[in-house]
Formats: sequence, C-alpha cells, structure tokens
Amino acid sequence: MNIAAQTESMAPTPSALLKEQVADRLRDEIIRGCLAPGQRVVEGKWAREFGVAQASVREAINILIGEGFLTKDSGRSARVTSYTEHDVASMYQVRSVLEGLAARLIAQRQIGIDAVESELAGMHAAIERGDMRAVLRHDLGYHLKLSELSGNPFLYESVKRLLVPLFAFVLLRVVKSGQGPDAWAADLPRHHRILDLIREGDPEIAEQYVRRSYRQFVSSAYAVWENVGGAVQAHKEGREDLSKKRADTATREAC
Repeated sequence: MNIAAQTESMAPTPSALLKEQVADRLRDEIIRGCLAPGQRVVEGKWAREFGVAQASVREAINILIGEGFLTKDSGRSARVTSYTEHDVASMYQVRSVLEGLAARLIAQRQIGIDAVESELAGMHAAIERGDMRAVLRHDLGYHLKLSELSGNPFLYESVKRLLVPLFAFVLLRVVKSGQGPDAWAADLPRHHRILDLIREGDPEIAEQYVRRSYRQFVSSAYAVWENVGGAVQAHKEGREDLSKKRADTATREAC
C-alpha cells in the first residue's frame, strides 16, 4: 500500500466525524445547563434539534458516557450525570483508600513520577490563567496517572470509573456557578506533598498522608457543591466552623 492510500485509510470517516460533531454540540448543551444534572437525554428530540439521524445521537451519547457527562443504566435512557451530597462524601471515602494504596505501591516500586508532576505543573499554569476547564483536566490527570503508576490495573480501572464522571459533574457545577480556582489553589501544597512523600520512598507514610489529605480534598468538593460566597472560606477554615457561623447568623436574623 502506498503512502497516499495509507493516509486515506487513516482519515476519519464521515460518520465518525458526524458523531464527534454531535457529541461536541450535545456536550455544549450540557455544560451550558440546557440539560440539567439528572435530566433524561431523549435521542429523538436531539436528532430533530441537530438535524441528524437518531443513530448519530446514540453514538454521541456513547462518547459522552465515556467522558463521564452522561450515565446510562441497562434498558434505560441516558441521563446527565448527577450526584447527591451524600454520593460525593461516599465517593471520597473510597478515593482515599484507593489512592492511598496507589501512593503506597508507587513508593514501594520506586519508579519515576514525571507524568504526575507534569499534570501538577499544568494545574499550576491553569490556576494562574483562571482556566477552570484546564484546572479540572489536569487535576483529573494527576489522580489518574497516580493510580496508573501503582502498577495495579484493577486499582486504576476502579479509580477511573469513579473519577471520570465525578470530574465531569464538578465541571458542570463550576461552569454554572462561575467559580474560580481558589479552592484548587489551596489544595496545591497537598498535591506536592504527596509526590514528595512518594519520592522519599516510605510506603506507609505516603499512604497515610493521602488518606488524611482527603479530609481536606472533600472540602473542595463541598465548596463546589454548596456554590455560596463562603465556599472557599469553608474549604480553608473547615466546613463545620462555617456551618456554625451560618447557624449563628440565621439565629440572629430570626431574632
């Protein structure tokens, strides 16, 4: 086969391009809030809206399921990813165990962590620019690469299944609220310390630090969840303290 023929065979087919284009448009509808968290995605409606075949919408939905923006149970329509506050808390409990184990395994293996450091550098740069989509992309990359370097494929797949839809959901909340990167900037020292401890090669300390850090990381999640003016303050001071202040304020206003 000559080079021209090889190039032609590698080019995307029109159907592949179409499903990507439909996925882009549908993703934009979700991020802009035209499709709310938990809302059902009706294939026929969006096929008419976009002027495409229903099969193209179905293929686009599968792309967005892979990206975490949509979820679908067997025999049911796809829905925009949605989590309750309890869901988020429960997911962070599981994350602390899985990613703590990942840190332990990497420290034991004594391998390079350049890929994780690259994601952290990207996160720094995105925070400086105030680019929240890039912040979340690099934050997700940091945690996925950390899990992948554990060398345990079951651990990595478990973390990936947990984090991809969670970060998509966080993006929806951030875009809707217009929240900036302050909460993520406050978490950067912990991200750096995790890598420092892995490099020092003490598996037990690395694991325990990651598990403790998730008590603070979950505050970031609550900051996004609550979408209030004091969200970053809640992250920095502790959610319980801010809740008490709010309760005191409500009591004074009631009087």
